[in-house]
Amino acid sequence: MLNRKLGIVDLSTGRIKIEDIPDSLRKKLLGGRGMNVYYLNKFLPRNVDPLSPDNVLIFGTGLLTGTLTPSSSRYNITAKSPETGILGDTNCGGFFGPELRYAGFDRLIILGRAKKPDYLYVHNGKIEIRDAVKYWGKDTYDVQKELRQDLGPCESAVCGVAGENLVRFACVRTGVKNAAGRCGLGAVMGSKNLKAVVANGDIGLKIKYPDKMQKLVEEIKEYLLSSKITPILGKLGTPLLYEVSNVIGAIRTKNSQLNAWTDALNAEEVEKLVEKMLACSSCMVHCRHRNKLGGEGPEYTALGLLGANIGMETPEQVIELNNICNELGLDISSAGTILAWAYELFERGIINKETTGGLELRFGDLELSKKLLRMISRREGFGNTLAESTQAVKIFGKESKDYLIAVKGLPQSDPHDVRYMKAFALGIATSSRGADHLRSRPTLEIFFKLPPEVRQRIYGTKVQDPTVFDEKEKTVYFSEHIFAVIDSLGVCKFICHGFNSPRFLDYEHFKQLIYTATGWEMDEKELPEVGRRVIDMERMFNLREGITMADDVVPKRYFDDPMPLKLVKGHHIDRAEFAKALARYYELHNWTDDGQLKEERVKELEAIK
Repeated sequence: MLNRKLGIVDLSTGRIKIEDIPDSLRKKLLGGRGMNVYYLNKFLPRNVDPLSPDNVLIFGTGLLTGTLTPSSSRYNITAKSPETGILGDTNCGGFFGPELRYAGFDRLIILGRAKKPDYLYVHNGKIEIRDAVKYWGKDTYDVQKELRQDLGPCESAVCGVAGENLVRFACVRTGVKNAAGRCGLGAVMGSKNLKAVVANGDIGLKIKYPDKMQKLVEEIKEYLLSSKITPILGKLGTPLLYEVSNVIGAIRTKNSQLNAWTDALNAEEVEKLVEKMLACSSCMVHCRHRNKLGGEGPEYTALGLLGANIGMETPEQVIELNNICNELGLDISSAGTILAWAYELFERGIINKETTGGLELRFGDLELSKKLLRMISRREGFGNTLAESTQAVKIFGKESKDYLIAVKGLPQSDPHDVRYMKAFALGIATSSRGADHLRSRPTLEIFFKLPPEVRQRIYGTKVQDPTVFDEKEKTVYFSEHIFAVIDSLGVCKFICHGFNSPRFLDYEHFKQLIYTATGWEMDEKELPEVGRRVIDMERMFNLREGITMADDVVPKRYFDDPMPLKLVKGHHIDRAEFAKALARYYELHNWTDDGQLKEERVKELEAIK
C-alpha cells in the first residue's frame, strides 16, 4: 500500500506530530487536492487573516505521485489565499512531490509562525525544523542551490523575495521552472517565516502489484506515444497554443482591450531561443524549455500575459520577464494581469503620476516592466500598491474594478479571451479558486471538431458550437470533475483525457493504475464521485468564507465590450444567457438556486473521515 505519513508541524511551538492517514479517507479523496481541501476545512478556523499565524499551509502529494505512472510528479499546496481571501490551492510538478513521498510523507500540515526564518527538513520518516536565517533574502534559484550544497542531494519547495515580503501573488517554486503559482501561497510561506520545505529520502513506495503496474505502464506509454499531440508537445511545449489562439483572435491583448497580437511570439520563434527540452519526474512528454537567457520557459501563459497582455513584441522580451518572475517568486499569470491593469488605468487617467510615484506607465515598455516586477517583489514605492494584486482596487478606486480581468479576486490565469469561448467563460466564473483555466479548461471544445457521438460520450451533449451557452454547463461539469480526480491522483493533466486530447488517460486508465498500486477495485461511478466530493468540499470552504452567487461571474469587460478583431469580432458574453447557463450549472451540481450546498450534502461531507 502507498501508506506514507501525515506530518503536522507547529512552527510557533516547534511541536511535530506524525500520524497515519486512514485508508477510508484515501478511498474517498485519493490524495493531493482532494485530501488537502479536506484538511483545510478541518484545521482552519473561519474568517482567519491569510497572512496571520492562524492560516494553515498544506503540502500534499497525490495517490500515484512518485509511482511508475507516467507524469506522476504532481503535488498540491493549499491554504487560505492572501490574494483572494478564499480557497488558495495550487498544483505543481518537478521532482519535489515524489521526493517528499520517498522521504516518508504524503502530506505536511504547517501551523503557526516561526520566531525567525526556518525551513523544514524531511528525511526518511523524520521532520526537523532548522534555522534558515542564512537563506533569507535569497532568490528562488540561489536558495535551492545553497540548500543542495549544504545538505547534499535534495528537492525543495521555496519562497522567493516576493514571498518574504508578503506579495499577495508570490508563488512557491521548485527546480528552475516549476511553480505552484496561483493564489499567493509563497506569501503564506513568508508570513510563517518558512523559507523552504526540503525533502530527501530513499524509502521505497510499496506498490501492491509492481509487476502488473510495470506492464500496465508500458502499455500506457505506447498508447500515449501513438497520439499525434505527444511529439508536438515534446518539441514545442505549450507555446504552440499561442498561434492557435491568435489566428482566430482569442489572445488577451493590452488588458483585453484587443484580442490579437504579433506573430513574432509564435512557437517557432520561441524555439530559436530554446537550448533544450526538459521533463518533470517520470514524464515522457518533455514540454519544458531551457531557454538561452538563463532560465526555463516560457510557457503559453507567459507569451500571453507577459507578452501580448502588456504589449511586448519579441520572445526575448517575454523570456527576460519570465525569468525575472521565476527568480523573484512571482506568479506569472497575476503579474501579467496586474501590470496590464495598471497600464490601462494610467492611460485612462484613473491613476496618475501621483499614484505611481512619478512613474509614467505604458504598454510595451520592457525596462518599466522589469523595474516594476522588482519593485513589487520588495514592496518598494508603487510596487507596494501593485503587490496587493486585485486588492489594490481599494487604493485605485471603485471605477478601476471595471477594467480588472479577475474573478473572485484572482487574476485570470489563461491568455485565452473567453468572450468567444462560452464554456471557458462559465468555467472561469465558477472555478473554486477564481479565474483559472486549470480547474475546468474544456480544450476539446475549441481545438477538436469532435463527432457528435464522441461529444455525447464525453460530455453528455452533442452541442459543438463554442460560441453559444447551450449545454455548456455539461462541458464544464465533466471537465472540472475529471480534473479534480487528476489533481488528487498527482498526475499531470497534459497526458489526461479532456485537456489536450480526447484519447489520453481517462477514468478507466485511472482505475487500473489505482488497482495495481493499492489493490482497490473501484467501480465506474466511484472516481467521478471523488471528483464531485472534491468540488463540493471546495465550494463548502468558499461559502463559509463569504462567497455568494454574485461572485460566480466574468469580468465586466467580457459582458460589455465586444471583441474588436479577427474571426471572433463582435463576440461578448450576454448577461441573460450567462445567467441561464449558471442556473443550469447549479442544478447539475444539485446545489440550491443561489449556489449553496444543500444541508444534507454539507452533513455528508462533514462526516467523512
